[in-house]
Amino acid sequence: MKNRHEIVTRLFAYLVILIVGLPFAGLAQDLNDELWAAARKGDAAAVKTLLAKGADVNAKFRYNATALSYAADRGHLEVVKVLVEHGAELNIKDTFYNSPPLSWAAYNGHTEVVKFLLEKGAEGKETALMSGVQNGNLAMVNAALAVGGMKEETLTSALARATQGNKTEIVEALKKAGAVPAKVPDFKIDPALLQNYAGRYKNDEIGMEMTFTVQNDKFIGTVSGQPPLTYAPVDNNNFKAVEFTGIDIAFNSTGNQVTDFTLKQGGRSFVFKKVKTEEKPAEPKSAEAEKKETKVETAMAATASKAKKNGVAAKNWPSFRGMFATGVADGQNPPTTWNAEKSLNIKWKTPIPGMAHSSPVIWGNRVFVTTVVTSDTSSKLRVGLYGDVAPDKDLSKHTWKVYGLDKKSGKIVWERTAYEGIPKVKRHTKATQANSTPATDGKHLVMLFGAEGLYCYDLDGKQLWKKDLGMLDSGWFYDPDYQWGHGSSPIIYKNLVIVQCDIQKNPFIAAYNIKDGKQAWLTPRDEIPSWGTPTIHEGKARPELITNGTKHIRGYDPLTGKELWKLAGNSEITTPTPFVAHDLIFVTSGYRPIQPIYAIRTGATGDISLKDKAESNEHIAWSKQRGGPYMPTPIVYGDYLYTCANNGTLTCYNAKTGEQIFRERLGGKGNGYAFTASPIAADDKLYFTSEDGEIFVVKAGPGYELLATNSMSEVCMATPAISEGMIFVRTQGHVYGIGE
Repeated sequence: MKNRHEIVTRLFAYLVILIVGLPFAGLAQDLNDELWAAARKGDAAAVKTLLAKGADVNAKFRYNATALSYAADRGHLEVVKVLVEHGAELNIKDTFYNSPPLSWAAYNGHTEVVKFLLEKGAEGKETALMSGVQNGNLAMVNAALAVGGMKEETLTSALARATQGNKTEIVEALKKAGAVPAKVPDFKIDPALLQNYAGRYKNDEIGMEMTFTVQNDKFIGTVSGQPPLTYAPVDNNNFKAVEFTGIDIAFNSTGNQVTDFTLKQGGRSFVFKKVKTEEKPAEPKSAEAEKKETKVETAMAATASKAKKNGVAAKNWPSFRGMFATGVADGQNPPTTWNAEKSLNIKWKTPIPGMAHSSPVIWGNRVFVTTVVTSDTSSKLRVGLYGDVAPDKDLSKHTWKVYGLDKKSGKIVWERTAYEGIPKVKRHTKATQANSTPATDGKHLVMLFGAEGLYCYDLDGKQLWKKDLGMLDSGWFYDPDYQWGHGSSPIIYKNLVIVQCDIQKNPFIAAYNIKDGKQAWLTPRDEIPSWGTPTIHEGKARPELITNGTKHIRGYDPLTGKELWKLAGNSEITTPTPFVAHDLIFVTSGYRPIQPIYAIRTGATGDISLKDKAESNEHIAWSKQRGGPYMPTPIVYGDYLYTCANNGTLTCYNAKTGEQIFRERLGGKGNGYAFTASPIAADDKLYFTSEDGEIFVVKAGPGYELLATNSMSEVCMATPAISEGMIFVRTQGHVYGIGE
């Protein structure tokens, strides 16, 4: 009895501790949440108060980021001092970018924070030095040099970079610290052999090109977007980078033909194969090759013939990338060449005010577009290849508008204002407040203006209903204070409007009755922010609603919102839209380090995630962990899948097997183009739109052939549409109707 009494007493005591402890656990978490928020805001007084109340100075947020990481990133020196005084770990690294607080401060040019952290013994003086050199920040360079103990190779690399950038004061500071130019090997190589090594080389695995040229007897290596480096010969095959230590290359040859080179840097090796550029007489085609080409041409012709008979599909382009986001409109015979500046094949050009990345949608003889007009005349769009995360600061009054245009003439038939006010969520500097493309079923026109709401009009411009969906904030996955707006577009299925809202807090996917906007179903999603638009696939056995997402790519029942299947293993930022071809669901993403391409068989159930580094299973036909595009949605035309990276690298795969067919650079090597819009296709032609407004027309098939490059003479971020022999292009200031 005594033992039993002791056991009951102890159990009761444990239960009391558990029950009493629960509120304190919740309170501690609340304090940590407030601490992270105060650190991001720069409120040193609040940080002190929260630490005094028991907040954990080293509490880990998403990806193990701490309050010190956030404060250093923003340059809040006083907050950094308070956190360090209270025992914040100086060198803790987050688990995604693998960067300590000092690196975050250095990347963003916060010199005083860097100085303080270095004085307190933080690691990362090399990062501070190179960041200072890169950004021309003499004060940061001096702060890093003052610590002392800099490695010789680091000083050499810093000196080379500063010399290349003509940063005289920084060069002098580095020399004073003992930096000397790299020693050049005195080996003399045969000039003819050096010329033999010159040329273009590619590594398809990492999607990188390197070009070698001989300039004034110097051997120069260039990678697009990087400063050129001089390579000095160590012997007849091996070279060392002059400006940077630790970069070595070794050329390999078969007979007198150079085949490739191996690049070694930081303990890693990469093989680059030489690209053959010499012209050769065309070799006679084998009977097997002739048969294969004939088969491809016959299949494409049959597809085009089928599309020509389908007048409705040819006439309408009802949502992002047309019907089911496939981007294909065969049987239209759209133009191959045009010129906006010279009005060549330009049927009409209609100015649209404001900024928008939403694409045109078409039904019958109407073209519909959305836009947002800001009252801040200085507000601008920043395009190009960059990775800045800070949002745009324009919080002036905005006006959200909808336009209905005549398809044949471009005349504005009607114009409506959906909403006016201060934006509830900030936009990314490369985004707008009207990123989402509308959707129509021929009776209703639905558009999602992010946190400003979901709107439904009829095709004559009468507003039928509107719905407030809350704070749709799809910002940076790493730090919720960086708002980027909303980008996912609505879709229509039967009598439902479906929206995917992967946002910072309480993400969900939901369906609303298209007649009155009443919620039909809502399914919470365990996701971080994304920009992907969902897709419908009408399978033989059942329909599937398919969504891209970081934690899981998922399939749902579109009528109930019930999850059907899920697949783990994706990028942290997911933008490309899923689509179906050959009974395979193609889902891609391109944010490093995971850049997957999945070809998923329709009709799956349960958890279909790959195990033990497998590339396929019963539900996945094939997959790749590298090569997925960051922004543009890929396209399947015929038997081939085409992906376009945001730097214009076009890769062609066999859609059914995943075999790579070719990889080329749109516009040529070193072009500097950026790509956000998604490709479209029609009648054996693929259309790729750069942000600069250059539209590249490529012949569909297993070989790369550029048919034309057409200039719009304006920034172009929106995906074009095709209808009745015309291409409709949305630029920053106009909508164009293009046709022969």
